[in-house]
Amino acid sequence: MSYYILKSQNSLEDNRFKSISDFKWCMKCGGEVEIEWNGICYGIIRYGTDDKITIYVWNRPETECCFDTADDALEYMVGSDRLRDVITQVTVLDRTI
Repeated sequence: MSYYILKSQNSLEDNRFKSISDFKWCMKCGGEVEIEWNGICYGIIRYGTDDKITIYVWNRPETECCFDTADDALEYMVGSDRLRDVITQVTVLDRTI
């Protein structure tokens, strides 16, 4: 059996969130997102039995924070900035939706 990794065919511009509503829709649909802001990479996923949104700094599980809604998740601090304030400016490295 062979395995391979699918690389996104989207450009960084294609992946970018155009609005807060775009991010909320992505989370509502169960999107998995990888972003970079000021040189730090973050993961954003919706999973678990209670369907919470989880945000974390890559490779630092102690930074994991869970949120009930996309609006709550947008209050997460990416460095010294609220995600809500920079979601249309972050580099979206990959997103599933």
